[in-house]
Amino acid sequence: MTTSQIIEAVGYLGSTLVLVSFLMASVVKLRIVNSVGSAIFAVYALIIRSYPTAIMNICLLLINIYYLWKLRKTAPEYRMVTLSPGEGYVRFFLDSHREDIAACFPGRSWDSPTLDRAWLVCHGEEPAGLLLGEEKDGVLDVALDYSTPAYRDCSVGSFLLEHLPKEELRALRYAGAEEGHLAYLKKMGYREEDGAYVREL
Repeated sequence: MTTSQIIEAVGYLGSTLVLVSFLMASVVKLRIVNSVGSAIFAVYALIIRSYPTAIMNICLLLINIYYLWKLRKTAPEYRMVTLSPGEGYVRFFLDSHREDIAACFPGRSWDSPTLDRAWLVCHGEEPAGLLLGEEKDGVLDVALDYSTPAYRDCSVGSFLLEHLPKEELRALRYAGAEEGHLAYLKKMGYREEDGAYVREL
């Protein structure tokens, strides 16, 4: 591979990452991937001495860094709404996000008649997450702990962990763990216990 081909490949990589970032629903992931793409493309532009392109991408990088810093410093203002699992809005939320929920939690069902607790987390007026489960002596057997793609940065989970003790719960229990959900459980402080994952509140 010649030097010119390597330089060209760097340019393609940077532009591809910038384009791919706009396909991401999560604002945080979008800005991170866009930052990496902009940085790579800025290096490419400097190498080929396309200074206007380099300046534009450096500015994009700085803008992304600023907003990532702002997102990190400013906690989202969530509200928690207590609902019934069989309530109409819960069914509407599940239907609206059915494909994404099925992709995140393959093979699971939310139609069990034993489910008796439900909480909807909203950011402003926008639904951001839903927690469904069955309570037994202050322990919630979690059937679903789902965040919409735009809020899938663990902030909804952290908010729930902070506020669920006010709902007279002392622990969460999640039986089994999908591969994609396991990292979230560990990040939220769940520990493995008797084939399930438990988080004390």
